[in-house]
Amino acid sequence: MAGLLEGKKGIIFGALDDQSIAWKVALKAKAEGADFLLTNVPVALRMGKIQDLAEQCNTEVVPADATNLEDLNGLFDKAAERYGKVDFILHSIGMSPNVRKGKAYTDLNYDWMQKSLDISAISFHKVMQVAYQRDMVNSMGSILGLSYIAAQRSFPGYGDMAQAKAMLESIARSFGYYWGAKNGVRVNTISQSPTMTTAGSGVSGFDAFFDFADKLSPLGNADAESCADFCLAMFSDYTRKITMQNLFHDGGFSSVGMTESFIESLGESSES
Repeated sequence: MAGLLEGKKGIIFGALDDQSIAWKVALKAKAEGADFLLTNVPVALRMGKIQDLAEQCNTEVVPADATNLEDLNGLFDKAAERYGKVDFILHSIGMSPNVRKGKAYTDLNYDWMQKSLDISAISFHKVMQVAYQRDMVNSMGSILGLSYIAAQRSFPGYGDMAQAKAMLESIARSFGYYWGAKNGVRVNTISQSPTMTTAGSGVSGFDAFFDFADKLSPLGNADAESCADFCLAMFSDYTRKITMQNLFHDGGFSSVGMTESFIESLGESSES
């Protein structure tokens, strides 16, 4: 039986190590018949193990800074040489200097905030704009970005990444219209549970985020493996009419106000 993504070609941004969602997407996409290029910034290539992933997936790594249009054009040159056009793109990129350096939200460095927005959100627009202007995505293709519910709710410690994720989701909606009208390409974001990745663990209080969401979610937190499965479904032809959506993949957390077990745990805390 043919794989879910048999014959599909793509580009996967952001794989760093075997904890990252993009890494797991790559392995699963390969197992389902896809061929793709891997890409990340040069410093991540030195720090991570992406070359190991490339060997496992029988592909190559193209160093590219997603905030740099020259780099992106070079990446799409390589994709054009190898595939002509692609069928899917995964944007799994996010970084905030303010969060990384522990700056309080009430004392942000605005130059760093601009960098947060450029890396984590505007890069999504840049990737799509280069692909759009070069007509690099096949009809009915799929473009995904990874988000988090802090785009809609306040989470202390998540800092200016909340604004970055809100912008990311807005870009998906706005550019999704143009891609859909052009040739039926879908653009969506997946709002993922707190996930034990190298990037996620860099957020102050991440363990508390993780435990809180896990306790409140009827299905528990969605892990990186589950998110990768969802990404593959979104790349497949089974989701060809879903676009311009922010899709919550969080075990139900986004729809829960309170649970009985959580209320009971609060009662036990007050009694002790």
